[in-house]
Amino acid sequence: MVVGVGARTGVRAEEVLAAVDAVLPPRSGPVRLATLDTRAAEPGLREAAASRGWPLSGHPAAALVTVPVPTPSDRVAAAVGTASVAEAAALLTGGRLLVAKTVHGRVTVAVAEDADQPHLDADPDHPDADPDHPDTDRDHDVDLRHHGDVEATEGLVDLAVNVRAGTPPAWLRTVLHDAVDASAAYPDPRAARAAVAAAHGRPEAEVLLTAGAAETFTLLARALRPRRAVVVHPSFTEPEAALRAAGHAVERVLLAPPSYRLGDVPTDADLVVLGNPTNPTSVLHAAADVAALARPGRVLVVDEAFADTAPGEPESLAGRTDLPGLLVVRSLTKTWGLAGLRVGYALGPADLVAALAAQQPHWPVSAPALAALVACTTPAARAEAEAAAVALEADRAALLAALPPGVEVVGTPRASFVLLRVPGAARVRAQLRDRGWAVRRGDTFPGLSADHLRVAVRDPDTSRAFATALAEILVTGPQRRDPHPRPPGTAPTPDETS
Repeated sequence: MVVGVGARTGVRAEEVLAAVDAVLPPRSGPVRLATLDTRAAEPGLREAAASRGWPLSGHPAAALVTVPVPTPSDRVAAAVGTASVAEAAALLTGGRLLVAKTVHGRVTVAVAEDADQPHLDADPDHPDADPDHPDTDRDHDVDLRHHGDVEATEGLVDLAVNVRAGTPPAWLRTVLHDAVDASAAYPDPRAARAAVAAAHGRPEAEVLLTAGAAETFTLLARALRPRRAVVVHPSFTEPEAALRAAGHAVERVLLAPPSYRLGDVPTDADLVVLGNPTNPTSVLHAAADVAALARPGRVLVVDEAFADTAPGEPESLAGRTDLPGLLVVRSLTKTWGLAGLRVGYALGPADLVAALAAQQPHWPVSAPALAALVACTTPAARAEAEAAAVALEADRAALLAALPPGVEVVGTPRASFVLLRVPGAARVRAQLRDRGWAVRRGDTFPGLSADHLRVAVRDPDTSRAFATALAEILVTGPQRRDPHPRPPGTAPTPDETS
């Protein structure tokens, strides 16, 4: 393996080793470190390499700048001459990227196959060459903290983030402005809790207001002590990341392509997490199939962040109070364009809601977020959301119809995004960026591969323009990229260290 390393001046050896250990795939072969030549003399880097017996090589910026990198940073390019020290150093010898750059404090690392070593894929009998092999453990191959916002950078047409375009609407902006003007007072959640409860026909004690739906997963990880926690994948990775960060062991149930329909879940699992519709597959599971997973002694968490993108929310369990241990997680982020506001909620048994609330600080949800909860759960707002979901179906059909030959639509999409399988998707994604398009890579979702891309549904004109660019890339095939073709101001990753 080649581990590309970007590090700040004065970094310690233990910081470097911790960062490398966090990303090395299981059963890694020989390891060597690679970095910028001016960093190779750093005592901490040299000590880290020497302590493990790893070779350490330094390369000039002029060499690294010629290497196309999946997640470049303009800030790093301006500082050191290459758009990602870690990825460029890892890929310099022409190997295949296994772990995209991840930031660990003052150290950034990326992992690639060493082009001088035999590829696992060349040995079909090697267990790591088969993702379905029972001995394969790819947990550390997946960056669970990677999300589409890293790729949706200024100057690119954003198909990487699933927030509805053109939001928040003008009337909601007015609500938010008024809430900011009234923000001298501490937030009072009572009106928002009552509004959410009324919208779903539930008692207020069964409503938990959160700073974004993702907060619920952190609260669960803090409040529960599961004996056997299971996350159904491919799916949103924050639940697993939160559980692992809290020290819980996590077992994955990988759904089978191409349908990604619900399969068997261990009967003794006392915590089960899944999405519906599922991000990134866009599959909508039948409510009866999801409900069948509920049972006494189990907490069943259903992430319905995209439920309102399906007209009528036909498979939602948000109104079900008869299922033991069911916790439904909802978000205002996607339909209303409030990702930056962090506003969501969860619906579940009163005792579970109370246990989660006990893990929150005082005033966990801001006054503007509470105002948005009230405004977006009114009958008028819910009717607007329903109309948007109906329009989305037509827009999604237009996108699917425009896709060029050679692109496989995976599963039956029902949400505001589609999952595609494209040969050489890493190259395709990089060339799309050069043409001004941002799409979401798929290989950071457990159960997907480097050939998967997630694409948000936009208006038909945008989708057709995207499909045209995609078709041109597929026709022309691999090309060496100019490292400086992007529109000014694009910076895919703001936190890359040099």
